[in-house]
Amino acid sequence: MKKPLLELVDVHRSYQIGESTVNALRGVSLSVEQGEFVAIMGSSGSGKSSLLHILGLLDNPDKGEYRILGNNVNTLLEDEQASLRNSVAGFVFQQFHLLKRMTIVDNVRLPHIYSGKRGDFRQEAIQRLSLVGLDKRMDHTPNQLSGGEQQRVAIARALIRDPLIIFADEPTGNLDSKNSGEIMKILKGLHDEGKTIIMVTHEPDIAAWAGRVITMRDGVIIADERKAKAELSKAPTRGRDFDIHAAGAGAGWQSGRFSGFMAQAFQAILANKMRSFLSVLGILVGVASVIAMMALGEGAKAAMQEELKSMGSNMLSVRGGSAKIRGATQGAGAVTRFTFRDVEDIAHLNPLVRNAVGVVNGAGRVVYGNKNWSSSLIGAGYEYGTMRAALPSVGRWFTPEEIQTREKSAIIGVTVVKELFGNKNPLGKTIKINRINFKVIGIAPAKGFSGPQDDDDVVIIPVTTAMYRVLGRDYLSGIFVEVTESSKIDQAKSVITELIRKKRRLKSDDDSFNIRDMTEIQKMLSSTTQTMSLLLGSIAAISLLVGGIGIMNIMLVSVTERTREIGLRKAIGARKSDIMLQFLVESVGMTISGGFIGVLTGIGISMILSIFAGWAVKTSLLSVVLATAFSALTGIFFGLWPARKAAELKPVEALRYE
Repeated sequence: MKKPLLELVDVHRSYQIGESTVNALRGVSLSVEQGEFVAIMGSSGSGKSSLLHILGLLDNPDKGEYRILGNNVNTLLEDEQASLRNSVAGFVFQQFHLLKRMTIVDNVRLPHIYSGKRGDFRQEAIQRLSLVGLDKRMDHTPNQLSGGEQQRVAIARALIRDPLIIFADEPTGNLDSKNSGEIMKILKGLHDEGKTIIMVTHEPDIAAWAGRVITMRDGVIIADERKAKAELSKAPTRGRDFDIHAAGAGAGWQSGRFSGFMAQAFQAILANKMRSFLSVLGILVGVASVIAMMALGEGAKAAMQEELKSMGSNMLSVRGGSAKIRGATQGAGAVTRFTFRDVEDIAHLNPLVRNAVGVVNGAGRVVYGNKNWSSSLIGAGYEYGTMRAALPSVGRWFTPEEIQTREKSAIIGVTVVKELFGNKNPLGKTIKINRINFKVIGIAPAKGFSGPQDDDDVVIIPVTTAMYRVLGRDYLSGIFVEVTESSKIDQAKSVITELIRKKRRLKSDDDSFNIRDMTEIQKMLSSTTQTMSLLLGSIAAISLLVGGIGIMNIMLVSVTERTREIGLRKAIGARKSDIMLQFLVESVGMTISGGFIGVLTGIGISMILSIFAGWAVKTSLLSVVLATAFSALTGIFFGLWPARKAAELKPVEALRYE
């Protein structure tokens, strides 16, 4: 015995409205053969729309069975039902449910996005529009069409997947009599070609087009009449071997689904340009802040590293220490005094020591013309310039011969240049240091302040000249030692300490000298710059977080505004995962767009700060990658809830949303 196309057995459906329960269907049983044209009539509240929604898989019964070709669809998963709607059912709604932001040809081919098939299907959509007489207006939007034309577009959309059944819910309810007649002629023609049509109407003259009229009242069928001459249309070849369980196969990433989601998402973004721009702006500001703040942090770190170079890399400072004699603490150098012989001995401590240089510190009165200035005086050896990053930015460093012959050459800091020479070039000029003439051969690189001390207020002269001509000393103030590797600093300190004690025959508890480890200061400054970078990055990340919250708010508003659209998409075959993925694509699309523009803006801000404010900035590839990745993650994280909310909507409830 041939199975009916559709069959309902004792179907019940009730709805909860407030505290009241409405029994929309109460034990409805009926069967529909393939090729029938059925009209379902009844007054408002009779249950005819509820019956159509269950037949069209937009809703499920509370009790009873619904079979398609003998298969119980109540046992199908939600995604399987959605895919079944896409391939078996075509819907024509009273409210048309066309997407206003899309052309009518795009509206017609919309069901193909959820079919999983590749291709744009534009020609197929044009053919369907030609069937309803609208192929000449395919690039118009729904707002440019009359009500009758919009309903014809809805019919073309229902036909695009060549469905077995066309479900029409009050297809002429919003049309005048002329347009109603044209729509019914189209439906009758489709029936004559082999389509099964199930139509809900409350108008007897519209129901008269059908070969079978079912009348409902209070949730039950009170009449089921077939016209005497009514015949089944020529049965289509498709349908009898249809596997309903295979309809739900395929993931949203497969076939043509994802590319369709991308196109749909960007259409939705562009449809609300101002709102989308404001959403993107929040992410843009956040990402630009991250890039600019991290560039400032990296720039400060790089500048600090340059500053650390002036302190010396892997540097030890050996100084005459404080020795306690009879309870009194003597000044530095009061006990242990270092000579050039000590410098040579330490320099030969291979492989621990790379370089060693002696220095002499003092104060000097510097005079040029009618200007004079008190400055710090440093007598430096040849290696001092390299070890302490003091090689002149303008001019040159001392030669070994100048140091050996106690030449009266001087390198002055930028503060001394400003005080004595103003804007004039000091190179080659003669200055007096403690009443002794010196020739200026270079300008020391600017170093700024170290605490309260101005490191640019300095005059550097050869160490021998300082000792024997200016300060009248026969000993050094200290020795700078550059260790070959930072990991050997502790070992070098121990070896140098042992060398000095052995040469001076000092006891192990004698503190007449001290060795300072510069790496401690380096670690402290590095920790400070790292903390500052993290602080700046955290502040910027907060702004990105705020932008993400803005995206979530916009997407939640979008879900509310597009509830009917979501219902339509589910009615034409969109699964939960499809809806969720589409809204996620929109969210991520906005955040990545904002992130990309934000990266460019952040780099631009960094360059402006560098050029006009003179701040040290350094944009790293890591900050760009992190900001871009974080913007994408922000879109996923904050778009997930709105997307999930949209995916959870029931088709019939979404279509009824006001």
